[in-house]
Amino acid sequence: MIPLKTIEELIDKHALLEKELSSGLIDKKNFAEKSKEYSDLNEIIDNAKKYISFENNKLELQKIVEDKSSDEELRKMAETELSDLNTENERNEKKLKLFLLPKDEADKKDAIIEIRAGTGGLEASLFAADLFKMYEKVSNKKKWSVELISISRSEAGGLKEVIASIKGINIYSTLKYESGVHRVQRVPDTETQGRVHTSAATVAVLPEAEEVDLKINESDLRIDVFRAGGPGGQSVNTTDSAVRITHIPTGLSVSQQDEKSQHKNKAKGMKILRARLYELERSRIDQERSQERKSKIGTGDRSERIRTYNFPQGRVTDHRINLTLHKLEEFLEGEAFDEMIESLTLQAQEESLGNLN
Repeated sequence: MIPLKTIEELIDKHALLEKELSSGLIDKKNFAEKSKEYSDLNEIIDNAKKYISFENNKLELQKIVEDKSSDEELRKMAETELSDLNTENERNEKKLKLFLLPKDEADKKDAIIEIRAGTGGLEASLFAADLFKMYEKVSNKKKWSVELISISRSEAGGLKEVIASIKGINIYSTLKYESGVHRVQRVPDTETQGRVHTSAATVAVLPEAEEVDLKINESDLRIDVFRAGGPGGQSVNTTDSAVRITHIPTGLSVSQQDEKSQHKNKAKGMKILRARLYELERSRIDQERSQERKSKIGTGDRSERIRTYNFPQGRVTDHRINLTLHKLEEFLEGEAFDEMIESLTLQAQEESLGNLN
């Protein structure tokens, strides 16, 4: 049960914000922040008020039900209302608990997605390309923008590795459950016997960190420049434009050579490094907070097999929530993606609520 004082504070906060916003005395910066807070509270304010009045309404109905001198039909109506009231209160309590759950400050951030071919050779690189196309299609449908940071192609036309920045609204909260090993089962184009092969690709989704989120000391960085290479001697820069940035305290290293400008390569490399360091620090804090209870969803463990794409059976299965969608083609087209994400988000919320009890 949620303490009534906590709910009363939410109602008081909503009333105060309403008064402040209508006063016309708030500066632009604070107005945007307070408007967002007010809008968030608006979504649960009715639930909060009903939750506060529940006990009184319940007592009144119980009096009618327990009063033997009351009309029988009236008592039956009160019993029905009491049952409905209890059901509504359970819904209100759950919604309020979800609202009161600690917020992940990274949820509203843009994201950097890194996809790498894993076991399976050329077939794995083709699958990595399929995954990247899927995220591009999801982004197009949601009107997110995708900016390519780095790409390395395989001989078969697949991708050995691709790193991209995705910008829009609530990117990280939508994509954060994609981190892990994605496995594909299908017959490769090169397979003459029609045998099904299993390949894999890893996906890492990192919240894009701003400079204000993470202070990186220049003295902690070692920056090496070198000449960019290319396939078959083509597209090779004649100047030392490629950059390798090493964060000495952690040993994390990023190489960037896609741009012809050393300055641009450094800027892109710093964007990736900042995101990786930010995620490293978030993971450390999360582990300290929850040594005893590790959620099976959203752990960010890139070695964990999270999903299988089975082409012969036309299905995609998420192993963390045991959900199978027989919509593989639609899923890869970005059509059924939200159905999977909503189920993952719901399960993660259920786990978080369970940890509160």
